Amino acid sequence: MSKPLSRGVHHLALNTDDMKMTLDFYLRVLGMPLVHALKVPPGLGTGPGNRGNPPFENIRHYFLDAGGDSLLAFFEIPKGAKPRGDRDAIGTMQHVSFAVSEQKFNDVLNRIRNARIEYLGPVNVGCETYSIYFLDPNGIRLEFSHQKDRAAHPDRRPGMAANRGRAPARAPPGREIHPFTEAKWTSETTSNATTPA
Repeated sequence: MSKPLSRGVHHLALNTDDMKMTLDFYLRVLGMPLVHALKVPPGLGTGPGNRGNPPFENIRHYFLDAGGDSLLAFFEIPKGAKPRGDRDAIGTMQHVSFAVSEQKFNDVLNRIRNARIEYLGPVNVGCETYSIYFLDPNGIRLEFSHQKDRAAHPDRRPGMAANRGRAPARAPPGREIHPFTEAKWTSETTSNATTPA
C-alpha cells in the first residue's frame, strides 16, 4: 500500500454572513484561538486573480486554530448575497468532526451546555468512540468525538498512524476494524460500487 497523499487537512474554508457572531461562538464558546485575519485583496474576488475565493471583493477571511496543525477558516459573505445551502446536497459539506481527548470532549460539552446550545449526545458511534453534535450560528453541523482507551487499542484508530498502509475503508458504527477482517469487509462494502461512465 502507498502512503497517504497528504499529512492531513490544512484548513476548511466555510462561509458566514456575520463574522462577529461566528467569532464570538468559536472563540468564546468553543475556545478556538484566532490565528490569522485578512481581507481578500482587490482582484481576487471577482477579478482575474480569483483562485477559488467567493466572488466578492474585500471580504474578511479569518482563520481559527482547530488543533493538530489544522485550521478552520471563514469568509464573510455580504448579508443576503447568497442563500443558505443544504448540507445534505451533493457537493456540499454535511458536517465537520473534530477529534479531541476525553478531557477536551467534556470541556466542549460543558461549554455548549453553559451557552445553552442544543446538542445531541454523547452518542456511542462504535469502536469505543463517543460524539456530540450541534450547530454553529451559521447552521454548520459540528461533531466532537473522542475514543476511549486509544493507547490500549491501536488497531481501533481509523485514519491514524496505526492504520497507515491498510485499505482506506472505515468501519460502520459498532464494528471494529482488525487487520485479519479488514480486507474482507472492504471487499464486501465495495463490491456493488459502480464506476462512473
